[in-house]
Amino acid sequence: QVKLRETGGGLVQAGGSLKLSCEASGRSDTYAMGWFRQVPGKEREFVAGINWPFGTTYYEESVKGRFTISRDTTKNTMFLQMDSLKREDAAVYYCAADAPHTYCAGTLPPGTCYNYWGQGTQVTVSS
Repeated sequence: QVKLRETGGGLVQAGGSLKLSCEASGRSDTYAMGWFRQVPGKEREFVAGINWPFGTTYYEESVKGRFTISRDTTKNTMFLQMDSLKREDAAVYYCAADAPHTYCAGTLPPGTCYNYWGQGTQVTVSS
């Protein structure tokens, strides 16, 4: 059974940095993982994704140049380095992983079906 555990959320001042981690367990055939975020009353939105074998990265437009997604394949852990944080970045951040041998249109990395989710970690940005 795939399990995802996020750590690293917290309170940070606008302009500051925070690094999230997501440790995956229960599988070894990952194609892609990603970070999503959600604020109350809004749909969960894609933030960044990474092709696990090759390390190709994808970003939502508003975080390009400020956030960096990476992974450590030896530890089955994904990271999200968030710099120059803005108040609008505040949200619950979720780690997600793909379901193997599936295809979903319109996702990043292309074709990824995000079927496994972490419990979420709160990121709060103060002014």
